[in-house]
Amino acid sequence: MSNSLFVTKPVQPAPHVDAGELHGDLKGEATLKRTLTATQLTALGIGATIGAGIFVISGQAAAEHAGPAIILSFVIASIACAFAGLCYAEFAAMLPVSGSAYSYAYATLGEIVAWFIGWNLVLEYLFAASTVAVGWSGYFNSLLGTFGLGLPASLAAAPFNVVDGHVVYTGGYINLPAVAIVAAISAVCYVGIRQSAMLNSAIVAIKVVVILMFVAFGARYVDPANWHPFIPENQGPGKFGFEGVVRGAALVFFAYVGFDAVSTAAGEAKNPQRDMPIGLLGSLILTTLIYVVVAAVLTGLLPFGQLATPKPVATALEAHPELSWLKLFIEVGAIAGLSSVILVQLVGQSRVFYAMSKDRLLPPLFSRVHPKFHTPYKSTVVVGIAAAILAGLLPIGLLGELVSMGTLLAFTTVCAGVLVLRRTRPDLPRPFRVWMPGLICPLGVVACLYLFWQSFIQHWSIILGWTAVGFLIYFAYSYRHSGLRNGG
Repeated sequence: MSNSLFVTKPVQPAPHVDAGELHGDLKGEATLKRTLTATQLTALGIGATIGAGIFVISGQAAAEHAGPAIILSFVIASIACAFAGLCYAEFAAMLPVSGSAYSYAYATLGEIVAWFIGWNLVLEYLFAASTVAVGWSGYFNSLLGTFGLGLPASLAAAPFNVVDGHVVYTGGYINLPAVAIVAAISAVCYVGIRQSAMLNSAIVAIKVVVILMFVAFGARYVDPANWHPFIPENQGPGKFGFEGVVRGAALVFFAYVGFDAVSTAAGEAKNPQRDMPIGLLGSLILTTLIYVVVAAVLTGLLPFGQLATPKPVATALEAHPELSWLKLFIEVGAIAGLSSVILVQLVGQSRVFYAMSKDRLLPPLFSRVHPKFHTPYKSTVVVGIAAAILAGLLPIGLLGELVSMGTLLAFTTVCAGVLVLRRTRPDLPRPFRVWMPGLICPLGVVACLYLFWQSFIQHWSIILGWTAVGFLIYFAYSYRHSGLRNGG
């Protein structure tokens, strides 16, 4: 049985995309339209990354972990991402299929590892959509409040929170705006990937303009005193000091899941061998530069301890009445920007479920493609319902850390997988190759596992429980129905 757990999917040339694809996926992949260009893929990555890190997670990471050195946290996270990004680019160009790290692990490390990664991608995409929806709700309610229409806290905040490892009731009922935006975005994803990509590109343009406005006008009111001390004195495990900077990097790693989501659309890219590396690495470079600049302005506008809100950018502007006019633009830009993040995450999760279902590790309903819209519509509906429930009930801090842990595990596997496939299938054509894989891949593994450990220390019980549930599903259903094992 142990050998069959690590059975890998054969990799062979796929003539319709002129590169390697997983054997047996040709029939399934043909049902998804190849319509996405390099520009749309880059915008897809920017759509997922520029938004959550700036508008939501940055404030919490600065206030609770890194202080003004959140700038360094973004740099550390981006270095780990760069290693993983190079590995993703090699895989995505060589194996242009839906499924992201799950599909790559199946081709290199075996079925049970692929399942483990696929299960953790649920943390990455599904929980990410829910996390960002909570942040979206904060900005949306703030905008409503500008016009005297704000919702009461009982209808705009999660009923549960986690304090010192214990779940407490907040007095609220449900985060209604968060549920509503997930439902609306799910409807767009249901209609089609091309429509989703077009909407995403338009939103990206809006939020980039708004962010540039924030930097240009906000920089004039930066108080350098707010940057001192740059790295606050350590106050406990993961709270300030260099340890806090690293813990902050683990948290803001959440902001980089976007370029990973690009790879889930490989099965719908027009020219994946050329366009996937451009989309992956292009979005990573651009977003890192923007994150560093925005983090500097944000912590310069307001003392970092006051940024622990679901809407930190708007909170910083509220402290400067002379920038009140800009706050309205930021709220609109944040609402638009976070909407695109939710869209990309929901698309990513439904495509991962699609790939797992095509391999028969999940029930067939997850791979049913709509005859008109050419989308995995049943998977989209299931993902939307689950994300809406999570967004309506759970707090942003817990969701964000779980997302980072799932993401880091997936990135670790991809970095290891490149080295494995270089040894087992050196003959495969690789339109894009990682430079110095003997150095880059191990550094990627070490960096991602190190950041993963920072959050695991506090949330070990949740991640182990999540893993246990995943393996229970695998042995109860997936192992017996596996298409690879059963010759299907």
